[in-house]
Amino acid sequence: MTASPSEPYDLVVVGAGSAGLAGAVTAAELGLSVALLDSSTQSGGQFYRHPAPALGAVRPEALHHDWSAFSDLRRRLAARTVTHLTGHHVWSVVREAGESGESGESGAAAGGTGETWAVHAITGADGTEERPVRIAARALLLATGAYERQLPFPGWTLPGVVGAGGAQAMLKSGLVLPGRRIVVAGSGPLLLAVASSLAAAGARVPAVVEAAGYLRYARSPRALVTNPAKAAEALVHGAALLRHRVRVLPRSAVTEVHGTDRVEAVTVSRLDGDWTPVPGTGRRIACDALAVGHGLVPQIELATAVGCATRALPDGTLGLALDDLQETSVAGLWAAGETGGVGGAELARTEGELAGRAIAARLRGRRADPDPDRGVGPGRVGELRRRRDRMRAFADVMSAAHAPGPGWPAWLEDETDVCRCEEVTAGRVREAVTELGARDARTVKLLTRAGMGWCQGRMCGTAVACLAARGGTPEPPAERRPFAVPVPLATLAALDERAAEQNP
Repeated sequence: MTASPSEPYDLVVVGAGSAGLAGAVTAAELGLSVALLDSSTQSGGQFYRHPAPALGAVRPEALHHDWSAFSDLRRRLAARTVTHLTGHHVWSVVREAGESGESGESGAAAGGTGETWAVHAITGADGTEERPVRIAARALLLATGAYERQLPFPGWTLPGVVGAGGAQAMLKSGLVLPGRRIVVAGSGPLLLAVASSLAAAGARVPAVVEAAGYLRYARSPRALVTNPAKAAEALVHGAALLRHRVRVLPRSAVTEVHGTDRVEAVTVSRLDGDWTPVPGTGRRIACDALAVGHGLVPQIELATAVGCATRALPDGTLGLALDDLQETSVAGLWAAGETGGVGGAELARTEGELAGRAIAARLRGRRADPDPDRGVGPGRVGELRRRRDRMRAFADVMSAAHAPGPGWPAWLEDETDVCRCEEVTAGRVREAVTELGARDARTVKLLTRAGMGWCQGRMCGTAVACLAARGGTPEPPAERRPFAVPVPLATLAALDERAAEQNP
């Protein structure tokens, strides 16, 4: 089922990763007209990122866990009439009145208000001619994923320092390594997966440097017992690291990178319980690349821009506050996957399917337990909710176990760049706090330009907030920005509806 140029889609899904694919195929199988938008040229998101066909990879699944689940989603997507729009960078979603202004089926997604969603995107950001696109929908599902959290340290701007997820993306999509001798560092279970992938691809991995410990998982035995697949996955990665003789150094961190034109070595220091480096424990490890990341941050800018409520996650980040059927606090807008808190691909698929079923029920004016013959009966919805709750409980345990400690700013020297885009040092941020009276990240930004660059604070936001808190617990910002991604002025100038393309 497809939409005509004068009629909105039933559902627009933003993001073609695990959650977005599951939501899109579920809704399409239940008879909805669906448009699936993604900034990438291929479906799969970060987790199932894979080489372009031109690279001629014989076994792209070799670098992936649970590839069969992705293959099934891709097969189901191809079997349905889903408008899959690749290379579309969504920069804004706006709720607006329907053309008739009357409630009814077209307004059911927004609680019977007669409103629809306008999704604004740009295409051509890959170097071709950019043009604006506007797509209308009765309901909206955000599955925008997450981005890496980075904590700065001396030397982190040297060539050869890459994000842990970035190193994995280079390998999965480009079949290249960031170096030959790669230290993997930071915090979170992603490090084990990255290190095992790099080692399997032929890199020498001297060490996995984990700032947290793994014993905190033992404080929540119920979450461990009810999620045996997670323990099995950890054992698989652990066995791979043993096979490749990779050392795991818990309660440690890379506190300095050495080199001139690129990485030559790193200093690894032991950490106390607050993540403060223990004096005299630093030791040098030779390497030509460092893959580092301290967890993931939900990408929720599109949702907060329209007023969606958030919740504080155990690791200090913000996720969207969602009800039992994945709907946000804004009627007609659902979210799934990492937007509600980082929990992995299986959780994302579960939430995507649950959201797809809930949206199909809402658009037909029913509860989330419509005709069992259509495969959306209460049994399946209940099963999905129980599975979601079980995996979400483990995700919260994981988030708490790897939350950055308050002592990590001790890694920073005054000359260390905190904001890479605007070249704002830790010393300038500290000066804004101690001498100019800044008490939050926003005030620091106004005084120093930290966070005003191309990444809009995604790289430095955590560091600036922690420095502004002066050792306290920073309040995670829930900024409402009109643009979720950089947008050329020419795109804004072309927003006249007669010039913008609708429902391609």
